[in-house]
Amino acid sequence: MALSCPDGEQTAQLTFFGLFALQHRGQEAAGIAVADGKRARLYKDAGLVTRVFTPKRLAPLVGYHAIGHTRYSTTGSSAARNAQPFLVETMHGPLALAHNGNLVNAAELRTELLGRGFGLTATSDTEVLALMLAAASGRSWEDRLERTMPAWKGAYSLVLLGADRVVAVRDPWGFRPLSVGRLPDGGHAVASETCALRTLGCTEVREVAPGEIVTLHGHEVTSRQALTPAGRGARCSFEFVYFSRPDSEWDGSSVHAVRQRLGEELARECPAVADVVIPVPDSSIPAAIGYARESGIAFNDGLIKNRYIGRTFIEPTQHLRERRVAMKFNALSANLAGKRVVVIDDSLVRGTTAGPLVTLIREAGASEVHLRITCPPIAHPCHMGVDMGTYDELIAHRLSIEELRVHIGCDSLAFLSLDAMMRAIGRADGYCNACFTGHYPIEVGDVAEKGAFEGVLA
Repeated sequence: MALSCPDGEQTAQLTFFGLFALQHRGQEAAGIAVADGKRARLYKDAGLVTRVFTPKRLAPLVGYHAIGHTRYSTTGSSAARNAQPFLVETMHGPLALAHNGNLVNAAELRTELLGRGFGLTATSDTEVLALMLAAASGRSWEDRLERTMPAWKGAYSLVLLGADRVVAVRDPWGFRPLSVGRLPDGGHAVASETCALRTLGCTEVREVAPGEIVTLHGHEVTSRQALTPAGRGARCSFEFVYFSRPDSEWDGSSVHAVRQRLGEELARECPAVADVVIPVPDSSIPAAIGYARESGIAFNDGLIKNRYIGRTFIEPTQHLRERRVAMKFNALSANLAGKRVVVIDDSLVRGTTAGPLVTLIREAGASEVHLRITCPPIAHPCHMGVDMGTYDELIAHRLSIEELRVHIGCDSLAFLSLDAMMRAIGRADGYCNACFTGHYPIEVGDVAEKGAFEGVLA
């Protein structure tokens, strides 16, 4: 999240509202950095946005330019030292950086920095980005970015805060989303999802193009094409399946509408004889509506979610995921007893949630439970900014579909095919589907695991 506002008194507060709209993208830590033309200030801490930022903590964050971040760890642990933004003093003035994505060559770049005598205080690839920019030559931050970006391999949608501006940039493959819009007062904002920009009342919203650098300076917005977009784009299809909020737009399409089409494709491809269709709230609700509409089976609520519990998929450890599932859902017996139930879920990653949910639905009296998943089996790790673990952690890599069905305890299990998923998205190509296929759009080599840099900094 980033803003450049003519009214410096509201900048931090508006950034807070934007981060609150993006809370679903990361729940481990939150931070805001501001600059007033000369100095930069930063506050960040572990926890949710509303816990980290009270009115007292927001009050000193006065400036015309700001960036903010909600952390979801993909490189580096969830320790407080890895919270973003990172703020450093450079020969060019203050520099703060926040980053969504994952560099596949982070280990190589980190080793190079250490070899040049840099001291590292964190284990995140975002610190590597910040230090490389701090040492780069050039007349402006835009020049330094343009000179440094060719060394970065992988996914990065990032925002940079200088003393007098905000700069946003997206990798040439376009892995992760990033959009810019005009604020009602004439300033500008950048965010990972359009829902945050709409929350702030932005108009003239557009995506930052792959390889593009966009500079926000109050009423002014300028851009340059720093890198040629990759010949084949690699947008993350999982943004549609799970990650993005349904009221966001991605690649010109409504996330909610695509999810409904995923459900419709699933009903055509993986039918079931049943009495009721229920979603696993919340991200599967649109798909369940689509499945019910296409199949003619009644839609109803069957699981009630405790909305004060965060997303289990993006918890940093398996133990925490398992405990959260136990607290997260209750079943509605009145809608399930004696019924043949189709359960729509968006994905099956580690297999932590599905089994307990099937048990919960059976205990509520369901006579049959048929599980339908709105994407193909996830059998390969993501190296581009989604924490999908290692091969050993991905249950669809270890088990066949029938073995999965037995493990979960449902009467039938089916996944949407890759072709049907792409029909629902409305594109034949231009997307990264490596977590389903194992075909990565860039060479990943021996990518360092999430905690690979934790050995020294305990």
